[in-house]
Amino acid sequence: MNILVTGGAGYIGSHTCIALLEAGHKIIVADNLCNSKAETVDKIKQITNKEVTFYQIDVTDEKALDYVFSNHSIDGVIHFAGLKSVGESVEKPLEYYYNNLVATMVLCKACRNYGVKKFVFSSSATVYGDNRVPFEEAMKLLPTTNPYGETKTMIERILTDIAKVSQDWSVALLRYFNPVGAHESGLIGEAPNGVPNNLMPYITKVAKGELEKLYIFGDDYPTVDGTGVRDYIHVMDIAEGHVAALDKLTSGVHIYNLGTGEGTSVLQLVKTFEEVNNIEIPYEIVERRTGDIAICYADTSKAKKELGWTTKRGIVEMCRDSWAFKTNYKG
Repeated sequence: MNILVTGGAGYIGSHTCIALLEAGHKIIVADNLCNSKAETVDKIKQITNKEVTFYQIDVTDEKALDYVFSNHSIDGVIHFAGLKSVGESVEKPLEYYYNNLVATMVLCKACRNYGVKKFVFSSSATVYGDNRVPFEEAMKLLPTTNPYGETKTMIERILTDIAKVSQDWSVALLRYFNPVGAHESGLIGEAPNGVPNNLMPYITKVAKGELEKLYIFGDDYPTVDGTGVRDYIHVMDIAEGHVAALDKLTSGVHIYNLGTGEGTSVLQLVKTFEEVNNIEIPYEIVERRTGDIAICYADTSKAKKELGWTTKRGIVEMCRDSWAFKTNYKG
């Protein structure tokens, strides 16, 4: 299939592009590069030895997106494009609501106009709010603790409502947990512009001496060591989950958790990184961060049963591949 990947130069999008190409699909990438780099597209080509069509556009730009759709026969869309920092969303709610919601609505309108009926959405476990664990797809969603999570919940509702009245639409809502790691080649990985908002790129910057120490937000949560517990999942497992969802897509709305089903604390991840890579990570405990919850991990049984998808890589591989990318990265 010809798949349009919005945000395809970003962290998860770029790895999914590789998984799509390796599965035999063709891709068109649309990305405004606000938190990514054009060279990532070249790295995708280098890794797969396949062609990639790239448009540097903002998905909120209706005319620019229409140009892409009018110039390609698109069979399906995987939608990653969006602002994604929990903490920043609390500080800039208007920017998050505008960018994430408008981009989705403009994209859906283009899909309707051009008869594109396969839609895979990059959602998030944040939609569950502070729910009981493990998080299950059938749970009633609780209000999230940040605007980023609210945009994901709203987009899920938008896509669900469209599918109700457009019964030939096939929608997959992929709620994934905490992607970390990098492609095993070391050529692409998580390289956010500016100070990282996610844990692993912060750890690797400290490991490389670019930042003095890691700040851990809170050690008084009701967890094994007081630090927040998350379901960390290797980014290539996430990428392969998108391909599995696309390939198994049928009419209607289908919701899947993409995670390992196991929780790991911040300190446990730090200690594993130190052991795997033989590097000490200095850290300081600071106050909790607004919008964070104590424990978050997935029930992954539905994805395993319906998609035949399970994770293949663990915390050791996540730490190893993240450091391999960082030591190789020249940005």
